Amino acid sequence: MSLENTAQLAIDLLKTHDITDYEISISSSSGVSTAVRLGKVETLEYHLDKSFDINVYMGNSKGHASSVDLSDGGILKTIESACLIAKYTQDDPFNGLAPKELMAFDVPDLDMYHPWELDPSHSIELATQCEAAALDQDDISNSDGAEVSSFQGEGLYANSNGMMSVQKGAKHSLSCSVIAKKNKDMQTGYEYTAALDAQDLEAPALVGKKAAKLAADKLGARSLSSRKCPVIFSPRLSGGLFSQLIGALAGARQYKKSTFLLNSIDQIVLPETISVLENPFALKTIGAKAFDRDGVLKRKQYFVESGQVKSYVLSQYSANQLGLQTTANSGGVNNLIIEHQFKGDLSDMIKTMDKGVLVTELMGQGVNTTTGDYSRGALGFWVENGEIQYPVSGITIAGNLKDMLLGIEQIGTDVDHRNNIKVGSIMINQMTIAGEV
Repeated sequence: MSLENTAQLAIDLLKTHDITDYEISISSSSGVSTAVRLGKVETLEYHLDKSFDINVYMGNSKGHASSVDLSDGGILKTIESACLIAKYTQDDPFNGLAPKELMAFDVPDLDMYHPWELDPSHSIELATQCEAAALDQDDISNSDGAEVSSFQGEGLYANSNGMMSVQKGAKHSLSCSVIAKKNKDMQTGYEYTAALDAQDLEAPALVGKKAAKLAADKLGARSLSSRKCPVIFSPRLSGGLFSQLIGALAGARQYKKSTFLLNSIDQIVLPETISVLENPFALKTIGAKAFDRDGVLKRKQYFVESGQVKSYVLSQYSANQLGLQTTANSGGVNNLIIEHQFKGDLSDMIKTMDKGVLVTELMGQGVNTTTGDYSRGALGFWVENGEIQYPVSGITIAGNLKDMLLGIEQIGTDVDHRNNIKVGSIMINQMTIAGEV
């Protein structure tokens, strides 16, 4: 049965219940993943997943239920469960659907659906090629394996405003993790490629060689004495800083008053040369999306423009809490672009650094979005006189996100397009480095 037919069945069943409104989400996805280690197949898995989620409203009371059973009986039982929950749930005046005029009745085609007919033998071949290329590099002594995965699917959203729309998508990836060894020193390196279209993936051998280089470059790592100095975040990590910024601007954190950017509309939170733009309609782009989980049509919008906060990140519920209009961000932001006026990539940035740390890996979850305090274990490289001197490990980098965001001195043009947040390397003017006592 198609998703539309399943949704129509649920809608017909809902007519027999005394509800005010409803929301239905149905998804169906399939895929394959293959893992190879030291030339041998470790796993070969097929995935076929389906889910049915429903919200029902009885006035301001909401009931939610979900199921992976999409049979007629399974859907009926899920609906009955949601209605029972709504019956006994306390009224919440902020519950309710988004306005009908904001709904995504006409969904644009974002060119997101590129299924890959990946048969088992081909997936094994790709993973084996990737790992073999890594193991063939100097100093590589062992492997955590290479993995190929491919997933495609579709999701439907329908509600009592008469909306029923479908989004289809696919995503494919190839990754490799290996171990470098020299004397007693051992280091790991991980690399991956990801794309919506399998033809856009990097060659397996290139992924393997990159993983090997990352591992080998970390050999001989030293610690540092405690100090304050500039810090560069590599493109793989830099999106995390803006993820924290977006999290601090989230409507839920605003109405709960649990953010270091409370009541920050019109406040300066970044240098004036930097803006944060959501462009959800970019074609064939990881992170793009036509509508959010509330069924609201996405739109191109600035959250921060020329360093100044212009909007919070709102779902319909958080918008109701704050007396604002939804920004179509139930479920998060989509294809966030960091606009800036800087030139040059990571190598150019390093050349401008007198003394500082290039961070390539982070550990731990030491970020407090309420206070902005930031403290995480880090690995990377010590830079001096514009050149990388040696790898470093066993250090902690610390600061406050307010100061870190305002202290951004450069952003590179080396954007990591594999992520939802599109940003290059970032240099922050100063952070505290805790190392050897």
